[in-house]
Amino acid sequence: MKAYFITGTDTGVGKTSITAGLAGSMRKMGIDVGVMKPIATGYPNKTGFKSSDVAKLVEATSTKDPENLINPVFLPLPTSPYDATKLLKLSVDMPLIFEQFKKLLSTHEMLLVEGIGGIMTPITKNFFVADMIKGMNIETIIVTRATIGTLNHTVMTCKICEDYGIKIRGLVINNFDEKGTPAEKNAAVTLYELTNIPILGTIPFIKDLHSLEKIIEYVDKNIDMKFLIS
Repeated sequence: MKAYFITGTDTGVGKTSITAGLAGSMRKMGIDVGVMKPIATGYPNKTGFKSSDVAKLVEATSTKDPENLINPVFLPLPTSPYDATKLLKLSVDMPLIFEQFKKLLSTHEMLLVEGIGGIMTPITKNFFVADMIKGMNIETIIVTRATIGTLNHTVMTCKICEDYGIKIRGLVINNFDEKGTPAEKNAAVTLYELTNIPILGTIPFIKDLHSLEKIIEYVDKNIDMKFLIS
């Protein structure tokens, strides 16, 4: 069984879209791929799932795994898990998360685990997303973007992984805009020079992020999928 934890340099970088695209692409390759969103926050929506992120991941894989296995913890406030638990007077059951992770890992050929926020998003006062990755003992894929600030955010994220002993499989540069500045277009080269981490691919600007079919198509064309499944 193989698994990757998809994290990002910050919130809104496109982790869910990239995870769904990777999952859909792997499924097209005939791989039995499972998905997991250990912790989700936000207001419940009308997709049939508490979290719209979970709904997108399930759509990409057509998995029959139950929602409480894919998403063991849902906190109905659009904020960090730590803030949500304080405001809602709830707690995050990390043993349950790790238990469900092991179940999914044993069920599928490939498991993609999507994080929440960035790598140092707090789950509790002293437990961060990095701690969760470390506990799962799997490689991570970092989703970043080609905009001003990406060098700082990406280098810091890679540094945290190094400090925690988390192996990085590679970087995915998301939201690449063909009309961007020369500096933005050069991000992949510079990020590799600074981090020495493989660039798995750069996803061009996608106008309709609601089109899962389009996201999977862009992942197929722009991500080194053979490297990920090898």
